[in-house]
Amino acid sequence: MAVHERGRRINVNWNIFSGFTWYEMWSPITFMVVALASVIYAKKIMHSSNYKVTKKQMAYYYTAAVLFYIVKGSPLKIAADYFSFSAHVIEVMTVLFIVLPLFILSMPPQWIRQYFWNHRLKFTIKLLGHPWMAALLFNGALTVYFAPPLFNVIQQSVILSIISQIFLIFTGFLMWWTIIMPLPEISKFSYFTRVAYIFLNSVLLMPIGIFLLIGITEAHYTLYTAVAGELFPSLSAVYDQQLGGGILKVIQLTSYGIALFCLIGNWSKKEDEREGQIDDENIRVVQGVVIHLPKK
Repeated sequence: MAVHERGRRINVNWNIFSGFTWYEMWSPITFMVVALASVIYAKKIMHSSNYKVTKKQMAYYYTAAVLFYIVKGSPLKIAADYFSFSAHVIEVMTVLFIVLPLFILSMPPQWIRQYFWNHRLKFTIKLLGHPWMAALLFNGALTVYFAPPLFNVIQQSVILSIISQIFLIFTGFLMWWTIIMPLPEISKFSYFTRVAYIFLNSVLLMPIGIFLLIGITEAHYTLYTAVAGELFPSLSAVYDQQLGGGILKVIQLTSYGIALFCLIGNWSKKEDEREGQIDDENIRVVQGVVIHLPKK
């Protein structure tokens, strides 16, 4: 099998996986965790009379569950841990930019209200979930994570790697919470604010993306330098890192692009519903513009 990058043919060496056992290739622990979480979702949420779960929400959840297992429990995880920086980028970005928003979208508002807002987490989410705080925390953490000196230190310790990825997931959850706004009564941000927030997040993550794409002239990620070419024989360590930068931006911009499309669509729909609406006797809304009429 081959993929193409910058016009070059990149063959995949599948033989490197022959040195791993089946349970390393297809993590049964990760599978059991995902399966258990799915059973709980089905019994406690999907089939509960306390919550209204749509088919779309069910599709969101199970898509997120499958993707999570693929990046955390399949051979892709081995490639990410031992052989390829670009595979590691796929793993991290899939969780942060696809799995997380799908998970939030899959939860009924009643469940979120019960277990997040009417809970001890209320103050923490309200404080850290402020849009500008969440944006700085998430993008700062992700930029620091991919900074070569710290990345090399983190990847040498299993504990540091787990802690750092948990922190990324937590801050990513706060960031997506502001964009999706699952409980309108909690985060009363306008559509304009949320659209601007997406653009801000895109800009804040730009430095690390530029560094990976065009700022690399030598291999910086020591974990993958020594094994460069083992997974992709024709792909050097530098090209692997540049490919990782491209994947990072593609996943990020695609995810934000879909979010923008949905937000603008909902915004337009809301304005259409308000068209000509009388908020009071001296105000009209025409084509999304608020018109103040002379007082009678």
